[in-house]
Amino acid sequence: MEKNSNPPPYGWNNGHTLQPPPAAPPSYSQAVGGVGPSSPYTPQYPPSAGPAIVTTVVPVGPHPTHMICPSCHAEINTATTTKPGAIAYISSIILCGIGCFLGCCLIPCCINSCMDIHHKCPNCNAYLGCYRRHR
Repeated sequence: MEKNSNPPPYGWNNGHTLQPPPAAPPSYSQAVGGVGPSSPYTPQYPPSAGPAIVTTVVPVGPHPTHMICPSCHAEINTATTTKPGAIAYISSIILCGIGCFLGCCLIPCCINSCMDIHHKCPNCNAYLGCYRRHR
């Protein structure tokens, strides 16, 4: 009996062809239909075909916030302004209802804890968000 010392040609195994390796599993976005995870902190991608600029939503608070402006892309500390919020107006209506007619009902509009804080970019004046008290 004569033994063949040469291995069989590549792709052959006992007269049968070898199957290609299985494909890699789908990515997360392919598996869920192109919908990725979503939260307020998920980067938002613009729909343009040009170079992608990633912007992230930064939560604003009662004090100026250090961030990169999504409008002018400058590194800034937000400029804040205060305006009476819903809690100030509701408190004023309640005070007016119990008999404080002569200006006392406007006191909640002067209290800092009843004010909403609005944030703007000091560079381009773009509105960046609002911190509302007592939702």
